Amino acid sequence: MSAPQPLVVTHPLAQIHLTAMRRKETPPGQFRWHLHRLAEILFTVASRGLETAEVTIQTPLAETEGQTFARPIVLVPILRAGLGLSDAIHALVPEAVVAHIGIARCEETAQPRPYYAKLPVVLYEADVFVLDPMLATGGSASFTLRQLKNAGAERLTFISVVSSPQGLEALHETHPDVPVVTAAIDEGLNENFYIVPGLGDAGDRCFGT
Repeated sequence: MSAPQPLVVTHPLAQIHLTAMRRKETPPGQFRWHLHRLAEILFTVASRGLETAEVTIQTPLAETEGQTFARPIVLVPILRAGLGLSDAIHALVPEAVVAHIGIARCEETAQPRPYYAKLPVVLYEADVFVLDPMLATGGSASFTLRQLKNAGAERLTFISVVSSPQGLEALHETHPDVPVVTAAIDEGLNENFYIVPGLGDAGDRCFGT
C-alpha cells in the first residue's frame, strides 16, 4: 500500500504561529497560546474530509436541514505534550471523546516506553486523531497507532506541529495507511534525537517544566 504524502499546512497564519513557537525567547504562556491557535488550524485541515449526515433542526423561524458528524470523533493526545493540541481541538469539537496514551522516551535509545492507556470502546466506529507536537523518530507515533489499531481503530489521522524526515519514513514503513498533517518538515534529528531546527522540548515549553 502506498502511503499518502504528508500534508504540510503552509497557510500564513499557521506559519506565523509556528515561528513564534520556534523562537527560544517565547515564554510558556505565549507558547501555549500559539500552540492552541496552530492546533485549531491543523485540525481544521485534517478534518475537512470527515463525513457528515443530514439532520432536521428548528430555527427560531422555520424548520431546516443541517449537518452533524456521521461518526464519533476521538482525540488521542500522546502524553504529555499532546495535551497542548487536544485542549484546543476539544474546544472545536466538544462532543469528541478524549483518549489518553502515555509514552516516555528513553533518552539514550529514543525508544518508546509506554506507561498509560485509557481508550474508549467507540474506537472501531470513530474518526480518530492522534496528537503529538513533535514527530521525531516516529517510535512513539508508530507504537500508539499500533495500539489503537489493535483496539479496533480503523480511521486514523496523525497531527503534528513539526515532523522530521526520519519520523515520516518510520510511519511510512509501519502505518502507510495513516495520513499525516503537519506544519513543517524540518531538516532532521541531532545526536540526541531532537528535531533540528525544531522548537525544543514541546512538553517542557508548553507547561514550563
